This record gives sequence, structure tokens and C-alpha cells, in this order.
Amino acid sequence: MAEQAQEAVPLHTAVADAATGVTLALREGGPYAVSRVLRPEDPLTPAAVRVLGADTLVPYTLGPGPADDDGPLVRQALAAYPPTAGSAVSAWSHHGLAEAARTLLPGAWPRGGVPDTDWTAREPWPRLSYQVSQLAALAAPGLAPDLEERLAERSVDLARGFVRAVRRRDWLQAAGVGRWLARLPGVPDSLGLDAGLVFVGRWGAADPRVGLQVEAARRLFGPGR
Repeated sequence: MAEQAQEAVPLHTAVADAATGVTLALREGGPYAVSRVLRPEDPLTPAAVRVLGADTLVPYTLGPGPADDDGPLVRQALAAYPPTAGSAVSAWSHHGLAEAARTLLPGAWPRGGVPDTDWTAREPWPRLSYQVSQLAALAAPGLAPDLEERLAERSVDLARGFVRAVRRRDWLQAAGVGRWLARLPGVPDSLGLDAGLVFVGRWGAADPRVGLQVEAARRLFGPGR
């Protein structure tokens, strides 16, 4: 247990550093490469790429093309951390990273099967909101249309989840759900999503992953300006 705790701290730091690099690239534009914000020789890099998932590549949807070293890093992350059996979140996050690589990186990337979406209909809204927040990296144009279609049927439930997360001061969950709501139709105007995302971004500023989700929502879909 002590060794696991010691390993968790550097991984958390690597993920935070990568999230900061992605956020700056979204906000300021200019050169970006996964291999610049995460050291290819660091054994924690594949795990950090897998944690951030498709967001490691999201700056390429807005700016210059990828660096040559990005492909091997992503391939390593996908191979080293396959989906966890029985976990829809793990299956979709792996699929999202693979699809982002296939779309945005050069080279031959196989098209994998689309994971199951039935869970989106049967989960109660608090758990759905939690799971969806973990898949915020998939809230990007064209990345997960099947999942997006099913979540659009529950946009009101996700709005409830956003409010609940804000009230609980769970800024990371609020930011992830808020990013999805920025993408989905049917979100109640009474939610005040734009102001809500600004609020979440300010109060959750200590966590770089919160800043990444809020900045991605702003740059990709417009709310929270």
C-alpha cells in the first residue's frame, strides 16, 4: 500500500502537468505536442496519457498538426492500459483515445468497435453524471456520436447532476458534466451554463483538470467566455 501511495503522487503530478499543457495550448494556440508536455522516457507517461485520454490530442482540433513523437506515445498508452472488463467508462475512454488518434494523428490506426451505450438509459441520474464526467474528453466534435446521441436524451438529468456537483463543491465532476452540457442539445436555459462554468473554473482553479474541461468547453463550444 505504501508503494502504491508513493507511485500515485508522481502520476497525479504527471497528469496535472499534462492537463496544464493542454489547457495552455487551447487558450493560447501555438506549438503543442504530447511529447513536449510529457517526457517520452518517463515510465509514467503512458499512464498519464491514458488518464487524460482523448484530451491529450484535443489541441490538434484547433491548431497545428501533431509532432512525430506523439503516435508512439499514444500507441504505448493504448496497449499498456486496455479497457477494464465490465467498465463502460474504461471502454469508452479507451475508444475515445483510439478514435482521436485515428482522426488526428498520421499513420494507420485501426477502427475499433463502438462500446455499448445501453448503460446511459438505465443509470440513475447521480451515477450517470459521475460516469459522464469521467468521459468529458469525449465531448468533442465527431469523437463519440453514438454516446452523444444517447446522452442527448438525458440532458435534463445531466443538468441536475451539474447543479448537484456544484453544490457539493465537486469541481472536477461539475466541469466534466458542464463540458458535455455545452455540447448537448436540450439543456434548460434556466441552468445558466455559461455563468456556471465560469464559476466552476474559478473555484476549481487549483485542479488543472478542471481548468482543462472548462477551457475545452469554451474553445470547442463557446460557453463560459
